[in-house]
This record gives sequence, C-alpha cells and structure tokens, in this order.
Amino acid sequence: MKNPARVAAALAASIVPGIALAQTRCTETTRFDPPLRVLHCADGLSLETERSATLRPIDRDGDGQLEGAEIGGRAVLVTLPPRSRPRKGGFQILTPHAIASVRGTVYAVDVTDAKTAVFVARGHVVVARRNAPGVSVTLAPGEGVDVDGDQGPLDVRRWPQERVRGLLERFGQ
Repeated sequence: MKNPARVAAALAASIVPGIALAQTRCTETTRFDPPLRVLHCADGLSLETERSATLRPIDRDGDGQLEGAEIGGRAVLVTLPPRSRPRKGGFQILTPHAIASVRGTVYAVDVTDAKTAVFVARGHVVVARRNAPGVSVTLAPGEGVDVDGDQGPLDVRRWPQERVRGLLERFGQ
C-alpha cells in the first residue's frame, strides 16, 4: 500500500528554495547566474528549473526515487545519467501539452500557455501528446518538437543553433 502522506507531499510540493526533499532522496539548491533552482537526487538525476517555474516531483510508489515531475510553466533542464538505477517506465516530464520520457539523457522542456517545446542535447527522448499518449516520436541529439493542443502529427525538426542557444543559455549552458 502506498504511503498517502508521502504521495500527497510529492505531488503537491512545489520546490521551495533551501528545503531538502527527504521523501524523495533529493535536495534542492539555488544558483544565481543564471537564477535557477536545482533538484539533485541520490541516483544522479538533476532537474534545473528557472526560478519562476513550478515543479512537482512524482514518487508514485513512495520509494524515494522519482518517476517523473510535472512542470506548470517555464523551463526545466533534465540530466539523467544512463548509469543511474533503472526506473520502471523510465523518467517522465509531464506538461499541460506533452509527456517526455527518457532512460538516460540531457534534454530541455520549455512550457508556455500555448505549447511545450522539447529539445534533446544528449541521448534520446520519447515525446507524446498528453491527451494522446499512444502516438509518439523519438528525438535524437539536436532534435526538438513543439507540442500544442492540436491533434495533428508531431513534427520532429533539427533545431537551428539560435534556438538551441537561446534555450540552453537560460540554464548557463
């Protein structure tokens, strides 16, 4: 049986600067140039968010290892080393528009009211519409996709350097 308090805390939590997330075996730190909040987990997972972003860690089974996170706006840079302990079903970032799933990679997710943009710097990421998860695309390094509320096909593109630089500079990359 899942621990309801632990699950509720993980789902309801918005990362608060300076607070250790004991339930998830993750700690949070702040960077100032650029201004970011960084969630570091014991298994090597790192989630860097812009300070105004909301991020809710997801630990469905209460074992302290995140299965995913939900981001409500702004951007998150995800680093998941391939050597980290395997996760059942991989790791997922959930946005209002998309689900981005990985096993080991570095990728960025940028959320606005109109769309979610996913870009892969290293590894591979599977992206699907949140309201139609059965149809997905796989992104390779240098590729990105924009997911909006439409039901049309997802269009994978090699992103121009200006767009990549604009997104990654927000994380000091």
